Amino acid sequence: MLLLARDDARGALLLERCEPGTHLSESAEPLDVLMGLVPRLWKNADGFLPLEDEAAIWAGSVEREVADPRLKEVALRYIDELVPTQGDQVLVHQDLHGENVLAAEREPWLVIDPKPLAGEREFSVASIVRSFELGHSKRDVLHRLDTLCAGLGLDRERAKAWTIAQTIAWSGGSDHVAPHMETVQWLLEDS
Repeated sequence: MLLLARDDARGALLLERCEPGTHLSESAEPLDVLMGLVPRLWKNADGFLPLEDEAAIWAGSVEREVADPRLKEVALRYIDELVPTQGDQVLVHQDLHGENVLAAEREPWLVIDPKPLAGEREFSVASIVRSFELGHSKRDVLHRLDTLCAGLGLDRERAKAWTIAQTIAWSGGSDHVAPHMETVQWLLEDS
């Protein structure tokens, strides 16, 4: 999506309109589309908030808001393990899923609702893996994880751990707590 104009004094942006605006979740092959889009986002991330800083915010949220001691421990452990051992830093979209990609005229599909971070590539599939609008079963979740990691050359265990940590951290502010926690459970059961 293109930024056409901005007015910083008013806090206003004029953005490109996506026509016809069909959600990727309505597509027959959403994972193929996402595997084509994700690497296009992996640009130089200088100037963007580091995933390390965002993960520190999640850790505070997990400490305060996650009631289940097991989930709290898992999320905090993964954050502690993943943050200092990240690979190369690229631009990643922390909320890329089937409803944040729209059909458009300029390109077949455009990514919307940017929540950019500078982080390792494995993090970029977390929101896709938990994207219940692309199918919500243990089989669907593991299929997305396996397909994306294999197709994009990502470390599957790191991608899985980022998905678990971010999903638990974001669960407090979500309208979709139940399906997200099912996704976490399925990923924790996967060995």
